[in-house]
Amino acid sequence: MPVAPTRVPQQERSRATQARLLEATVACLVEHGWSGTTTILVAARAGVSRGAQLHHYPTRAALVTAAVAHLTERRAAELRTEAEAVPAGPRRLDRVVDLLAAAFTGPLFVAALELWVAARTDPELRDALVPLEARVGREMHRLTVELLGVDERRPGVREAVQTTLDLLRGLGVANLLSDDSARRTALLHTWKRQLAALLTPDAGPPEAGPPDAGAAPGSERP
Repeated sequence: MPVAPTRVPQQERSRATQARLLEATVACLVEHGWSGTTTILVAARAGVSRGAQLHHYPTRAALVTAAVAHLTERRAAELRTEAEAVPAGPRRLDRVVDLLAAAFTGPLFVAALELWVAARTDPELRDALVPLEARVGREMHRLTVELLGVDERRPGVREAVQTTLDLLRGLGVANLLSDDSARRTALLHTWKRQLAALLTPDAGPPEAGPPDAGAAPGSERP
């Protein structure tokens, strides 16, 4: 007797379609930038119909912000998995910083940077991106605290974590136009030593900064 083909549930097909659209969006942003990432191009690259794309994401701003949010969550899960393989000890901080640095030089960071620049002059994109960036920034900060295993109640720890993220972001930008790996490696080597001193409980609290340093709304970005 012939076997009847297995029907894929509609909800599962819908999730698969969304995943293809989000992956294709990030790829287009990396290759073509914001101006070249049209919804028509994304739909074609994802292999879905224009109608299906509009059903899930009716505007380009909705599509690209959903793509960045989706892949940011996936990358955070990957970082946790990678960090689980890093043993405890004095070398763990070095390895965690290296893992975070890689996150600021990969395709997702390039795609996000395209959106940051475009949002400066695109009100619709900016309105969609600002709340996403605030949420992603908080989650990235929380993830870094978790991976480093530090206590933010200690004076200076919160600022040290945020400074690390700001440094890694800046180094990621510097690497966009040319290979900046040698300078980045040297700077990170120095910062790792300073960060270890700042985060070591018996090293005493670091010099206090201005009140509420690093806690301003929107200061934590991915």
